[in-house]
Amino acid sequence: MLHNRLRKLTLLACAVVGLAGTATVGTASAATSAAACSDLEIVFARGSGEAPGLGITGTPLVSDVKSALSSASVSSYAVNYAASYDQTSAGPGATDMSNHIKSTAAACPDTKFAIGGYSQGASVTDIAIGIRTYLGTGQTIPTELAPRVVAVIAFGNPLGLYGQTIKTASPTYGPKSLEFCNRGDTVCGGTGTGPGYGHLSYATDGSVDQAAAFVAKQYNAS
Repeated sequence: MLHNRLRKLTLLACAVVGLAGTATVGTASAATSAAACSDLEIVFARGSGEAPGLGITGTPLVSDVKSALSSASVSSYAVNYAASYDQTSAGPGATDMSNHIKSTAAACPDTKFAIGGYSQGASVTDIAIGIRTYLGTGQTIPTELAPRVVAVIAFGNPLGLYGQTIKTASPTYGPKSLEFCNRGDTVCGGTGTGPGYGHLSYATDGSVDQAAAFVAKQYNAS
């Protein structure tokens, strides 16, 4: 079955990520006080097997966005979820992402958000913005907060295995989304082969740079 194929492929690819030991812990706390409100907060979900934090794609993404938006204050939040190899934690991750955005939005009425994830973390994002997936269910971001989400980023999104993208599946968030699915990345349904075009290459193949530029552009236009 396609669902079983998804689990096996994602487990295999993300196990390598876990073994690589390169994940970096994010620094933002779950509780946000009014005094700590930023202009933009990046809420990101790591991939399966990565250590708690922003992960191998989220960490450089936050750094690059901060550099691109030097005149704005940029903070980050690493979604607090298990990122388990068995692919059962995307729903709880979506709930944490949604709850964090709700609480931060209430405490910081001027803060805008860029959200996203890598691999299973992309599924966390899908669920949080209301896209039905085969990896569980969770709470979604309230409709009234959608205008404050200026960008949605996904790397290696398993949604691609079902012929979908955020752009095609979400009328609300699709127009402000950017997704990366490399050739040869079977986790997101990519085709073809070649060096630097697999599931583990997003942090080093220029995708993060493009994503950061997109986030900055979206924020400046908001």
